[in-house]
Parts: sequence; C-alpha cells; structure tokens
Amino acid sequence: MRRAYEQDPKAVKQWLEVDYPAIVKLAKQEGTEIHWGDEMGLDQTGRSYGKRGQTPVVPGTGQRFGCNLISTLTNHGTLYFKLFTQTFNGNVMLDFLRRLIRQIPKKVFLIVDKHPVHLSAKVNRWLEQHAERIRMFLLPSYSPELNSDELLNHDVKANTVGRKRAKTKFEMIENVRRHLRRRQRQPEVVQRFFCEKHVAYAAQ
Repeated sequence: MRRAYEQDPKAVKQWLEVDYPAIVKLAKQEGTEIHWGDEMGLDQTGRSYGKRGQTPVVPGTGQRFGCNLISTLTNHGTLYFKLFTQTFNGNVMLDFLRRLIRQIPKKVFLIVDKHPVHLSAKVNRWLEQHAERIRMFLLPSYSPELNSDELLNHDVKANTVGRKRAKTKFEMIENVRRHLRRRQRQPEVVQRFFCEKHVAYAAQ
C-alpha cells in the first residue's frame, strides 16, 4: 500500500468521521445508491516467473497496445463498467454517466477522486442539469486507498493483464471484458472488495 506524502491526514480524518457518514445519512434519506468510481489504463505487459538465477523468457508480441477502463461498484456487489481506447476526457466521462443513470432507476451518489476530468466545467454543468438523478462527491486528494473501486482495478490487472498475455489489442479488450462480466455475475466477490481494511468503512 503506497501513500502519497501530499496526502492531508486532517482531510482523511474529516472524510472518515464527518463527510462520508453525512453522505450515507443523506443517501438513506433520499433513497439513493452510493457508487464508487475510478478510471485506469491497462497495457499488455504482465508478470512472469522463473527459477532463481535464470531470466524467464516469455513469448509475446513486440507491439505496444492497451485500453482504458472506467467503472463503478457498490457495497451490494453491483458493478458497471466501460472500456475505451481514446484518452479519458469529459466526453468519455459524460457518456459513462449517461449510461449509468439509464441503467439505474434510483438516484446515484457517485464518489470519485479529484481527477481533472471530474472537476471540469463540462462535467459539472452536466451534473447540475441532472441533479435529480446523480450527484458527485470527491474523495480527499491523494487518497486512492479510500476508494473501494481501486480493489477492482487490482483484480483486473492481476487476473487479466497479469495472467493472460494478449497478442492484439482486441484480444486484450475481450479478456478484460469477459473478466468484468464474470464479476458482474459474482456480486459476492465485489462485496468482498469492501472487506479490505482501508475501505471497510464503506462496507455498510
């Protein structure tokens, strides 16, 4: 577990003891779902193993390729995701948010980090226009360990990119998509992400 020296312990304490409990209380009052969201980039590199003193030789393509993932999950085991190859920007974020509110009948409380796209005027204008359907809350800066969606990111990297060395971008995307769809059918696995000690505060 890495922790940035820029992290403000007071802000983290405020989040854990005041801000998040207030979000939970408001969610119960309004009958909303709390979703944790994040984005990450993936590439075709993975790990291998060999005998001590012997460099492992792993066959693979010499091409470089990758894809990006944006996802949300809940402590009830619900998971939504979108794979994309373009740069993460306001258009990508808004496309995902539109899909999210189409699929979820309840109002959504979405908790994310302070990525510049999340703070952009374009995204915030859209959120203001759809305030009856979705509201965004921001985690303290430099605090990824507080976001349960980071556990999904680790799961994807370990069990798709890390284990299956794709030969093409299409194969890589399909591997990731199959894994995420399997996780959507395994809500009990998604719920277990919330058992990790740094995010256990969000399990209930």
